[in-house]
Amino acid sequence: MTATAHLVVGTRARDRRSTPAPPVDHDRGNDEMEVPMRVDAMLAGSSITDLAAEARGREAAGYDGLWSFEAAHDPFLPLMPVAEHTDHIAVGTGIAVAFARNPMSMAHVSHDVQVHSQGRLLLGLGSQVKPHIERRFGMPWSHPAPRMREYVQALRAIWSAWDDDERLNFRGDFYSHTLMTPFFSPAPSPWGPPKVYLAAVGEHMTRVAGEVCDGLQPHAFTTERYLRERTLPLLAEGLAASGRTLADFSISFSGFVVTGRNEEEMAVAEAGMRQQIAFYGSTPSYRTVLDMHGWGELGVELNTLSRGTDPDRWEKMGDLIDDEVLRTFAVIAEPDALGPALLERYGDIVDRFTFYAPYAHDDAVFAPAVEALRKAP
Repeated sequence: MTATAHLVVGTRARDRRSTPAPPVDHDRGNDEMEVPMRVDAMLAGSSITDLAAEARGREAAGYDGLWSFEAAHDPFLPLMPVAEHTDHIAVGTGIAVAFARNPMSMAHVSHDVQVHSQGRLLLGLGSQVKPHIERRFGMPWSHPAPRMREYVQALRAIWSAWDDDERLNFRGDFYSHTLMTPFFSPAPSPWGPPKVYLAAVGEHMTRVAGEVCDGLQPHAFTTERYLRERTLPLLAEGLAASGRTLADFSISFSGFVVTGRNEEEMAVAEAGMRQQIAFYGSTPSYRTVLDMHGWGELGVELNTLSRGTDPDRWEKMGDLIDDEVLRTFAVIAEPDALGPALLERYGDIVDRFTFYAPYAHDDAVFAPAVEALRKAP
């Protein structure tokens, strides 16, 4: 498989109090042993017909999860054939835009995927940004962190109404859900509700993830230092507010990797990664990561170039990413050394890792790393 960039629900039961099937722990991965880090992948197939074969191949190759994302396609529809044609691999949205939907519509589609996958859905949510929510989706935007906190709370209230036969009576500042009749209620999920992950960059949204979610999806444009010095303390604050610790929480990280089997492949990988780092670095809202390392002026220069008219500006922006910046953002190693290098940098922080490789590559190049990550002591 070559990549070029990061790149049927059952009929509702009439007796809602019928005994559910025993839960299955699909989060255990491909074997019965606990693993230090689960290895996931982003779905690469551009059409629904390609997804079944891709999913079977990923599961056979030892991957623990497959994530879809919301860009040119709906993030949930691809997960249905993936779940249909696999046995244990987790299926996730990385991410689904929360504010493009109301909590009820999100609760319904995620419940259906959770049941169809027999409890394997990881519901990754994100806020997107104001112009997209208002101008692309035509939905309201305000107070993103408090709204997201309430959004997740509303989801849990709706799921409880279906799974636990609780009366739906959610009243918040942004959302209100107080009507649920049997005709509109799906049968309870034998596997409970899906785990909820939240994509977060800023401090307020990171705290919300710790307060009300099961996991965090940090942005790929981050560094080990930023995760340790900024993200983890903020998460700890949110988790403390909910009576939990990091031991009760999951961090799923799509991290930059540079690898290749020869000098030519390594050169292609480095060039692609420099351009990707430059692209993200040009975004003002990600400037805090650069500022932590004293590279704030680099962000200003990248942003200025990105708004220009030079047709070669993206290549020139990549040239501004020197070796120090590249090594700080990306793990650079040959295939056999990539797994140990990732464990050294992220092994005590991240429990799910996705290779972010924005350059032409053969996915087989990651096979040694997959094995090393899943079998490390």
